[in-house]
Amino acid sequence: MENFDIAMGIVRVTEAATLSCSRLLGKGNMDQVDGAAVEGVRFAFELLPIKGRVVIGECAINKSPIMYIGEKVGQWGDGQKEYDIAIDPLDGSILVAKGRPNAISAIAVAEKGNIFRAPQIYMNKIAVGPKAKGAIDINADLYTNVKNVAEALNKDIEDITIMIQDRKRHEELIKEARKIGVRVKVFGEGDIAAALAPAFEDTGIDMLVGIGGAPEGVLAAAALKCLGGEIQGKLLPNDEEQIAMCLRAGVEDINKTLTADDLIHGDDVYFAATAITDSDVLKGVTYKGDVAYTHSVVMRYKTGIIRFVDATHKLKKSMIHINNNFSI
Repeated sequence: MENFDIAMGIVRVTEAATLSCSRLLGKGNMDQVDGAAVEGVRFAFELLPIKGRVVIGECAINKSPIMYIGEKVGQWGDGQKEYDIAIDPLDGSILVAKGRPNAISAIAVAEKGNIFRAPQIYMNKIAVGPKAKGAIDINADLYTNVKNVAEALNKDIEDITIMIQDRKRHEELIKEARKIGVRVKVFGEGDIAAALAPAFEDTGIDMLVGIGGAPEGVLAAAALKCLGGEIQGKLLPNDEEQIAMCLRAGVEDINKTLTADDLIHGDDVYFAATAITDSDVLKGVTYKGDVAYTHSVVMRYKTGIIRFVDATHKLKKSMIHINNNFSI
């Protein structure tokens, strides 16, 4: 199994999720969309010769149709290596249900014990691409971060573009950003796709700031680590129960600044994502007859390799069969 290419194996997982749920684009049923994505993921994992266990998923118990925390995935054959899996079969189910951009399927893989088991709570985040690495500090004010990033990128402040999620909790942050003079690009859903954007210069996005899910922060950290960017996060528990969740995850100091290395450890880290709908980095799936076209990115930190995968899927000849009248 040493010659098995995990990178290309995990991109098949996100492709399967994408093709499973993309036929439901714009049909309004979020639960059905989520269920289809998970079904595709589970079929694709059956082909993966690893011993994988989900440490970032959607629930702490076995409850279909979600990828539950603790779920065993892969073939679990003799001699196969054990890996931690962080997965979001569909980040942005409402986006697919309503036919909106920024929906992706994403997965991160690392050796057993190397993925932070983030609680299902909010996290404050700030992220930048490789050229601005070292210029951010989540404990500093927005102006200081913008100024330092602008200097690192050799840009004027008014030419900096920041991604902020369009939420009531961010109303003051958006006002502050506009007062500083930066350009603000708001997005509705899709934390992971938004975090990828600053790492690619051709997106025109320089920073991501704001509050989103902690599990999505771990997946974003895997990608940004591979890409050479930077993410910082701080957990935001809002009651005693959530504080207890943080303690169980091993975070004794709730105010600790979490870096990419805190969220995903070691050198052998993989990340893959496939777009369901268009994002700043990836093109959404399209169909022509019984052929589907997907656009993915897959990367490995240890080697520094980043691949964009434009795949053509002849649905009638696929090895994986999905129970909604087409195959992958």
